[in-house]
Amino acid sequence: MMKNSCRYLFIFNPAANKGRAAGKEKGLKLLLSGRQDSVLMKTAYPGHAGDIARSEAGEGTCIIACGGDGTLHEVVNAVVGRGIKVGIWPIGSANDFIKTLNHNKRVPPGVAHLFSAGSTSVDLGRISCGDGDHLYFINSLGIGFTGRIAKCVKQAFWLKGEFVYVYALLNVLYRYKASKMYIKITLEHSTLELYEHVFAFSVSNGKIEGGRFRLAPDADVSDGLLDVCILKDIPKHQLFRYVIKYLRGTHIYEPQVIYCKAKAVEVMLDEADVMHVDGEVFDNVSGRIAISIVPQGVSVIQCIT
Repeated sequence: MMKNSCRYLFIFNPAANKGRAAGKEKGLKLLLSGRQDSVLMKTAYPGHAGDIARSEAGEGTCIIACGGDGTLHEVVNAVVGRGIKVGIWPIGSANDFIKTLNHNKRVPPGVAHLFSAGSTSVDLGRISCGDGDHLYFINSLGIGFTGRIAKCVKQAFWLKGEFVYVYALLNVLYRYKASKMYIKITLEHSTLELYEHVFAFSVSNGKIEGGRFRLAPDADVSDGLLDVCILKDIPKHQLFRYVIKYLRGTHIYEPQVIYCKAKAVEVMLDEADVMHVDGEVFDNVSGRIAISIVPQGVSVIQCIT
């Protein structure tokens, strides 16, 4: 783990956690007052964190993403390949990735730890769609069930914290129908293919999604592999039994679940569906989606007490 010697750019997203993060701006300004090595910039619209990171971060800059996984997602996509370190001040609703990064240990209060902590390189997932565009994820992506849950979470602006994910799960389940997918998984020494209705599909770099669900309990952000989790089509009334197992990470032992380590994944959708990438929602996704690993794709500040 390398020590940091940086100019620190704090990108603060007041819209994180359904706007509740805005109340932390004054406190952050006080914590940074008097520090000549730090600058605070506030986002004003979706995608602004990425715009700031692209335009303001130069060599020797450490960017601190002050928000949730969506803010982190924007920053990471802006700095891939630029040698810029990324830190996290988690004030979102779920803050999934940092739970894996810090081994589920509590994040120290304040910001002082960010200036003294070391950094480590972590993998990224890379998504390529039929139009030639690509983007990266640092925690996870989901198509179908979890994509629709992420969409519902965005729309449930009156709920806060991790409870919103439980609400979204129940809301989506009521009218949900499994999606038919062609999936090709490139394993370390072989390939796996299936073409069938899939209840839930996810590819993870981190262990946790939706605040508490251990979707990929064996995930390692520096092993050079992605963790694929597929729940085959099941009767909807059985999902509640699986929810408990997802919370514990024991669903991977169920016969209706495919869980494996992969170098790459290809998905073909028969019909347009919803995809989330680090919790950010992409509606009406269709056609071919290629997912691959980018080993040691970004350097992050790691704070463990």
